[in-house]
Amino acid sequence: MMRYAGKVVVITGGASGLGLAMAERFAAEGAKLALLDIDRARAEAAAEDFRNRGFAAIGLAADVANAADVAAAAKAVRAAYGAVDVLCANVGVQQFGAIDTLTAQDWQWVMGVNFHGVVQCVEAFLPLLRSSEGQRHIVLTASASFFQIGIRMAAYIASKYAVVGYGEVLRRELAGEGINVAMLFPAGMTTRHLESSVAARPSELGASKLDMADITAMVADAGIARAAHVASAAYAARNLLDELDAQRGYIITHGDYRHQVEAKQQEILAAFAAMESAAFAAVEATK
Repeated sequence: MMRYAGKVVVITGGASGLGLAMAERFAAEGAKLALLDIDRARAEAAAEDFRNRGFAAIGLAADVANAADVAAAAKAVRAAYGAVDVLCANVGVQQFGAIDTLTAQDWQWVMGVNFHGVVQCVEAFLPLLRSSEGQRHIVLTASASFFQIGIRMAAYIASKYAVVGYGEVLRRELAGEGINVAMLFPAGMTTRHLESSVAARPSELGASKLDMADITAMVADAGIARAAHVASAAYAARNLLDELDAQRGYIITHGDYRHQVEAKQQEILAAFAAMESAAFAAVEATK
């Protein structure tokens, strides 16, 4: 029995990269796909490829930063499939740059897509998830940079922190309805992410600037080892369905940064110890 036979899976950014790799995993388990992408031609071509291989798939154009676009896509999915069992809000654009060089338009664009785009996807598709039954999931694409901080990425990292905070609350609020919320933390991947980010930026917000010096500085500061940090999208998506079966809230795809997570936790625990010690000293001083 295929795990997702007859189930409907919606994937934003589904025409390439990680989104397409996730679609392959779900299709192999019998899912019906709805691939949303800002690039209509790519979305339709990807869906056609799946259909040519015997899978059910539709491709839809949607800019997740545009609430009307997302609502229209949800309406089209309802018309095609009736309900949704899995929503993969796989959203992300990148703007490198030192904090004092980022413009108001940079912040507006990155937060508008990476955070508000996720919120708008959930708002549009949650009614369709609620109209389905059985195992249901919402997957929010965060980033390994949530744990592995590097300079020149303030806008991107801030947006992914917002996604995780939103996801943590959403997971708690939907748990009683049997809808699992998982946050996916991919590290670097050999995808079109940088290219598609530049192409996706609205002209009214100015051109997206990419300086390789910013990337070099970020990699050095974050302590990224390319061999462990960068993988194919297919590799990053390899265990997604198993992790969803386990109802995990955090899904780590790849990357060698566990030591950085542990170091941060130790720093936080040390801060608690300092607070408790100061509180004890204050009480003792009153005796």
